[in-house]
Order: sequence, then C-alpha cells, then structure tokens
Amino acid sequence: MERKEFLFSSVSMAAILTLSKTGLAQMGVRDPFVVRAGKGRFGESFLYKGKNPNDIKISGKDTNGQLAMFEYIGFEQTGPSLHVHFDQDEIFYVAEGNYKFSVGGKLMELTTGDTIFLPRNIPHTWIQRTDFGKLIYFVQPAGKAEDFFRTMNNLDHKPSKAEIDKIHKECGMKVIGPGLTID
Repeated sequence: MERKEFLFSSVSMAAILTLSKTGLAQMGVRDPFVVRAGKGRFGESFLYKGKNPNDIKISGKDTNGQLAMFEYIGFEQTGPSLHVHFDQDEIFYVAEGNYKFSVGGKLMELTTGDTIFLPRNIPHTWIQRTDFGKLIYFVQPAGKAEDFFRTMNNLDHKPSKAEIDKIHKECGMKVIGPGLTID
C-alpha cells in the first residue's frame, strides 16, 4: 500500500469511527458504497473557481446529516475568502502540497500529511502554496455545504458580492474578508 493510500485510509477511518459512535452504523439504514477516484458521490462533480475539482465523497444524505467528506484537487495557487461557518466544524487533511491556513487570525503552514481542525464560529481561510495540491476535508455536521458548492458550481455568470453574500448566508456562512495571498 502506498503512503498516500494509507494516509487516505486513515483519514477515512476517522469518519467511519465518528459514524459508528453516533449510532448510524447500528441503525441499518445505510448500505456500503464506493466512490471511485476522480468521481463524486451521486455522479456529481464540482469545479471550484471553474478549474479545481471539489467532489463530494461522502454526502450528508449518507450520514443522516452528521458529516460530509470532500476531496479538493488544486491546480492553481488559490483559496477561499475569509469566512465563518456558524454551525459546522471542518477538518482538513493535506494529502498533497503545501497550504497556509488562517484561523482566528493565526497563520499556520501545513504540508503533506498534516491535519487541521477549524472550529465553527471562527473566521478562517486557506491558500494553496504549491502548483498542485490535494485536500481531504470533513464538514460536521454536513449542514448545507453540498448545497453551497452545487449553487456556486451551477452559476452561469460571475456572481456579485451581494449574490455571494446571499448564497453564503443561505448556507450558514458569512464572508468576512478577502482570502490569503501568496507571499
């Protein structure tokens, strides 16, 4: 087993353990499933900023809303605006590349194999510092994360600031300011 596969399996196991502790595994309401590499759950694929795959791997529909898991593949040095989630925590695992995160005003450098926990109600952002990168991340509870990415992905125009703010608000988030820049 390659190191990347082992690390990905380890991160995925954390999600499974979380689900088993919430009792979902005992409810018998879920069947096992596989989401293949390069694919999104339910056949959906989203492009972040029109270029970077950001696919649902485990949906909130699969977990009774307990969590959602995404795989982000970055082909450029970019990241989101400074924002806050009011009802969700996030966990990011760096599968490849180097990233800078800002969480509550604290800057942290992460590289392949590192994990960061982003508590709800704390403004945060990140930027990919390498030409290629890959993140595995969990949103807990799932909330409207999938709706957010679906809505943004399906826009056929560049949204105004007012439209971006509205979409964030509808999905339990708020844009606080600009994202990070490459130093």
